Amino acid sequence: MSAQIETFYELIRRQGITRRSFIKFCSLTAAGLGLGPAGAASVAQALETKPRVPIIWMHGLECTCCTESFIRSAHPLAKDVVLSMISLDYNDTIMAAAGHQAEAILQETRQMYKGRYILAVEGNPPLNEDGMYCIDGGRPFVERLTEMASDAMAVVAWGTCASWGCVQAAKPNPTHAVPIDKVIRNKPIVKVPGCPPIAEVMTGVITYVTMFGRLPDLDRQGRPKMFYSQRIHDKCYRRPHFDAGQFVEEWDDDGARKGFCLYKMGCKGPTTYNACSTTRWNGGVSFPIQSGHGCIGCSEDAFWDKGSFYDRLTGINAFGVERNADEIGLAAAGLVGAGIAVHAGITAVRQLTAKPRDIKATTSDPTNPNAG
Repeated sequence: MSAQIETFYELIRRQGITRRSFIKFCSLTAAGLGLGPAGAASVAQALETKPRVPIIWMHGLECTCCTESFIRSAHPLAKDVVLSMISLDYNDTIMAAAGHQAEAILQETRQMYKGRYILAVEGNPPLNEDGMYCIDGGRPFVERLTEMASDAMAVVAWGTCASWGCVQAAKPNPTHAVPIDKVIRNKPIVKVPGCPPIAEVMTGVITYVTMFGRLPDLDRQGRPKMFYSQRIHDKCYRRPHFDAGQFVEEWDDDGARKGFCLYKMGCKGPTTYNACSTTRWNGGVSFPIQSGHGCIGCSEDAFWDKGSFYDRLTGINAFGVERNADEIGLAAAGLVGAGIAVHAGITAVRQLTAKPRDIKATTSDPTNPNAG
């Protein structure tokens, strides 16, 4: 007999949360996921009827920054996600159990919710020396990873380590660390890259799966479109300075103090897809570019092997938009004048190169619209 898991709504009502607070939560969640005002009703219906999702969270080669980011989520609060929205049955970093007790919980969850749990993976497996560079529970992590993935409903790759390999897979990669999709090939994988990912992006993905019982729409690289469909450059508040050709040339120069674009200082915003410039960090307070440092492209594949973080990108052309309305007007007038001159020149060339009888036909034929 399969285990029954109560719904999010049943749990919060049991905890004394009012219906009014529940509806407010649904409205905020819908707005955070970009579902619009009408989405609140869908969120409420899903949370009232669907059981909480069992999640097993495993750690491979990593620095635990994804977990550190996750527990700092503000919209929704991580405590609401962990204690109410999901059934986080295993995460060896934040769970109370350890050792044999933790291992027993892991195997119990796997058997009890076979085919119904989500496997969340932070870090990646090293394949060299039969995986001996990362031992988890007395066994190579790659073995435990493939074992737990075999009974999972889906897999979430937390962070750049699990999604692309990150620093562990950077050249020369002595441990032969690989992203998890190199060893898990028979399960759908949602990649949530970033070093670490934004806390609200992580909880947003979990919230979506909990509410709708399915994975969010993914791009061709396996990332959720609702968070990774636009470049940081597209929504950066410094973008007008890029378009105007106003750049920081040296750290702490006059342009830096005025908040000019950091493109020349190596900012990777024009080639990085993430929600940093809209969702931001620390509860929406700031993000690296707002703090005066260029984006390093940490959510992109092989970002450690693409040269210095301060090397200027090549092939990105600034528009060089004029700096005031008068110059824009003069430029527009110049373009119009140039267009007239070009048209006149083409007309003159055509007349000079036309044969005499063609010119005669053009000027004397009353049915010809060009007749003079």
